[in-house]
Amino acid sequence: MANQPENRMSGSGNYSYSRNSGFQITAIEAAKGLINKAISEKLEISNFVSSSNSLKTFRLADLGCSEGPNTFLAVQNIVDAVELKFKHHGLLGPQLPDFQVFFSDLTSNDFNKLFTSLPPERKYYATGVPGSFHGRLFPSASLHFVHSSYAVQILSRVPKEVEDKNSLAWNKGRIDYGNASDETFKAYEAQYLEDMDSFLNARAHEVVHGGLVALSLPGCPSETKHSEIFFSKAIELLGSCLMDLSKKGIISEEKVDSFNVPGFFPSMQQLEAAVKRNGCFSIEMMDIIPQQKPQPKALSSGMRSGFAGLIRKHFGAEFDIDELFDLLSKKCEESYSIFDPKKAVTLFVLLKRNDGN
Repeated sequence: MANQPENRMSGSGNYSYSRNSGFQITAIEAAKGLINKAISEKLEISNFVSSSNSLKTFRLADLGCSEGPNTFLAVQNIVDAVELKFKHHGLLGPQLPDFQVFFSDLTSNDFNKLFTSLPPERKYYATGVPGSFHGRLFPSASLHFVHSSYAVQILSRVPKEVEDKNSLAWNKGRIDYGNASDETFKAYEAQYLEDMDSFLNARAHEVVHGGLVALSLPGCPSETKHSEIFFSKAIELLGSCLMDLSKKGIISEEKVDSFNVPGFFPSMQQLEAAVKRNGCFSIEMMDIIPQQKPQPKALSSGMRSGFAGLIRKHFGAEFDIDELFDLLSKKCEESYSIFDPKKAVTLFVLLKRNDGN
């Protein structure tokens, strides 16, 4: 089973993911209306209820849950919407199902923090499931609804060609594909397609026929170059900070050349093509959610919470993270005008498990 690279800071410190994920929580809040509409219009209760006109347990998984609190907001909204759907079908009181929520992320995730911060008045039973969503996580036909927000853009690994000095895709002096060569971009795109295929194949086994999968992820606006999108600009700025440190002799240039971020931000067209190519799911809804432009400090703090673990793993525990992100904070202030909010979007797609697969 492939593992998503560790790229978040756990815990509850000033730079933890839970304290610096405002960008992600705005996406969850913005997607709430789309999720409600999806459940109201696309969730077919008749697929799940038995001859006794009841469903004992409705099972929901949140993939890439991190440590909270964003995941709690997302799953509570889904539980409320599903409960309302059942009530509209005349199922009340004892006919309503129990809800079981599976919170899933890598084994490195801080599940202790997740469970100690669970909402006390929740309407569901909580379970933790460690592992990579690029492979199987659940028994066959065991899930009714799968949700994932700001996670499936993470690749299972950096493309091999990007780290090969003898390859045309070798990404010397850069840490992602935004301003890289066509060969580097194609290597990243190919890895994205491979990983999406693995993700969808795994979910096709786990989701019941007629079950739904709702995905929200940062993407590339239509007719926009990948080098111009908000997320690529931010990663490019981080890469320039690493290069500055290498020029000062703090880290080696070779070490920077061998560091690449394992992420890909698809356009809606690329996402749609990946789903159709896989064939296990039908596309029921697609939408684009505009994103607000974060302030420089919030941007640099969010980048730190997202990438510090990945950077420490590559450059070593002795690497001065504070120096790197102090430099990034200054560059975010100085270069704030390069970030165009129109080029920061969240893609939303609702998929339904095909009966024929």
